Amino acid sequence: MSYYQHHVFFCCNQRGEGETCCNNLGATAAQTYAKDRVGQLKLKGKGKVRINRAGCMDRCDEGPIVVVYPEEIWYHYVDLEDIEEIIQEHLVHGRPVERLKIE
Repeated sequence: MSYYQHHVFFCCNQRGEGETCCNNLGATAAQTYAKDRVGQLKLKGKGKVRINRAGCMDRCDEGPIVVVYPEEIWYHYVDLEDIEEIIQEHLVHGRPVERLKIE
């Protein structure tokens, strides 16, 4: 069994000016929002959910990107409403958000 039920990584990589990167698309704000929401929902801790920042995941052209383990489900999101949907559907109810998944 995994230490966390879900371990979530937000690509928060920052590239140089003019280069595509998740952080230029709001990744740090999205990660902070997710971490705060998971805390508010009392989903944080052992056997529950962990929200982390990650460096480059080499998918910046599809970004911003978040990946949920252990399921290894990759998501693209646009705004905080998408992040809330991932939290509610995937992390709370165990249903991946098909419309945001990327292969």
